[in-house]
Amino acid sequence: MATFKACVKAKRKDGFYPVYIRVIHHKKVAYIPTDKMVNDKGLSKSGEIEDPYVMQFCTNRIVEYMEILNRVDTEHWTVKDITDYLKSGYNDICFSDYARKHIDRMIDKGEQRNARNYELALHHMERFAGTTKVMFSHLTSNFVNRWIESMEQTHRAKEMYPICMRQVFKAAQVEMNDYDNGIIRIKTNPWVKVKIPKADRTEKLAITPEACREFFSFPLPESKMKYPLMELGRDVAMMVLCLAGINTVDLFNLRKEDYHGGIIHYQRAKTKKFRADGAYMEMRVPPILLPLFDKYANEDETDDHLFVFSKRHTTNDSFCANVNGGIRQICRAMGMTKDEDYSAYTFRHTWGTVAQNDCGASISEVAFAMNHSSGHKVTRGYIKLDFTPAWLLNEKVLDFIFFTDKPSVRERQEEEPHFRLSFRYQVHAEAYFQGKKLAELTDTGYNNVDEVIAKLASQLPDDIPPRSMVMFKVENMDKGQTVVYQRMKGKGF
Repeated sequence: MATFKACVKAKRKDGFYPVYIRVIHHKKVAYIPTDKMVNDKGLSKSGEIEDPYVMQFCTNRIVEYMEILNRVDTEHWTVKDITDYLKSGYNDICFSDYARKHIDRMIDKGEQRNARNYELALHHMERFAGTTKVMFSHLTSNFVNRWIESMEQTHRAKEMYPICMRQVFKAAQVEMNDYDNGIIRIKTNPWVKVKIPKADRTEKLAITPEACREFFSFPLPESKMKYPLMELGRDVAMMVLCLAGINTVDLFNLRKEDYHGGIIHYQRAKTKKFRADGAYMEMRVPPILLPLFDKYANEDETDDHLFVFSKRHTTNDSFCANVNGGIRQICRAMGMTKDEDYSAYTFRHTWGTVAQNDCGASISEVAFAMNHSSGHKVTRGYIKLDFTPAWLLNEKVLDFIFFTDKPSVRERQEEEPHFRLSFRYQVHAEAYFQGKKLAELTDTGYNNVDEVIAKLASQLPDDIPPRSMVMFKVENMDKGQTVVYQRMKGKGF
């Protein structure tokens, strides 16, 4: 069992002695500093503390230390384990400080983009708490739930920020708690009673080939700037689209050694740390992009970046922000509203959509060309891949967008008339439950689908369980159109 005693060590230049509590455990000695001091009058001739107020304070502190240690088994602890445990018991650990240390470690490991998300999450939590010193004791389930509720109007932060902070908390538990020896510095875990909401589904950002043609053919207004922002936005958007949806960060990071034989070789920055194949990709540069490669070529022999983007923008984030700013300016000039704005990611989504809808590519082929992670992670990690299929698919997409005036599948679908009924139309309708047809009608006189469903529902047997789903198939026989609806018993009919 550890023993304690109040003591002093060396005298300071001002004549005072700092007071310590000496800890002896397994014949090893350590000292816990206090905020008390004494002078020569407060010490005996033998150097023992005699000041009554200091002794009362130290005695109370030692009693509290003994009570704390009596609750745990310190048989296999070192004296440092004991002092660290007692210090953390008294001085609450700062979650904000630990989180910043965790973020710095992520940056040192090359995870700058993920570290940025963690930093944003920490700043948001600190703003909610009203302090830059959020302590572990502050992180109760009530506090965390209220913090999450404050983000309920966000699309993605309500899921991403809590997950980031939960990961920091878990790392702190692993680092600071010694479960083998029963040293538990972080005693609570609020995340057990916290339910993190799901982020809203990503909005489909893709635009049609018709909209692409209009965007890239739009005449840019004259500018007095040496490097017009609108021109940068249009040119980088073209690069993104023509390189199978490459990310702007990967364009920014490309090196001269990555481009040879008419092919760029790169690792996708977003996922290279998490994939066995390092998210490696090779993409042949199509002829349509060669003028832009020449336009933005980096001629500085002392800089190994392929493009001049790194000389004009300090980071890939500022580069992306400027690109998106230029794209938004073009959208404004085209008369589009703020809600209709494009971004660099719009053209990545567009490439994948056109490849699948208009060029007949499968989902797996699109994923391969866009350097997405696949279900064959292990296999992809050790085979030598042939990227030719991705190049051929990229050529098909570019041919469809820039060298034809064909309408896209989406445009053709939007041109189809909506399903409508009137009392003059001949209607045939059927109701199905568990694949079995239970009701059917053929008649006129219905003004809308709800009237047809109500008529079919009246013919259904009563033994269908409440809240069961029934399928209703409705055909406008005069127009040759058919639609299918699901309705729940008790709510839809």
